[in-house]
Amino acid sequence: MKDFAGTPGTLTALVLRISQCIFAAGSITAMATTSTFFNFTAFCYLIASMGLQVIWSFGLALLDAYSLVRKKALHNSILVSLFVVGDWVTATLSLAAASASAGITVLLFHDVGHCNYLSECQKYQMSVGLAFLSWIAIAMSSLIMLWILAAG
Repeated sequence: MKDFAGTPGTLTALVLRISQCIFAAGSITAMATTSTFFNFTAFCYLIASMGLQVIWSFGLALLDAYSLVRKKALHNSILVSLFVVGDWVTATLSLAAASASAGITVLLFHDVGHCNYLSECQKYQMSVGLAFLSWIAIAMSSLIMLWILAAG
């Protein structure tokens, strides 16, 4: 396998994984600090999806850091196949959760005018924005993993 930017065990991969983890954790934090998020199923789904994203990204960031310390890129095809499947699953779940939450946010707070507390509306919007940023990072990572698997 060739070394592309984002190959597991490189600095680029570590930066991508850390950014995924930070954006997902920020999304969870922004949503969980509101008092009424549990009234909307899409928001609960967003927290669950971002929780899975944090666990997956943090685990792979630890693996990338360990590989960087050992100065060895991970080129095992079985391991890369596992990364491809995990990245695509988490990317799909993250996009679905972010899109559903964005739809609810737009519907309730712009179309219906149901937003009584301005700070909660801003937290919902911030949470959805961070979820989309997390999805962008995981989408880049999943495309890189697919490319590495195809090139290997």
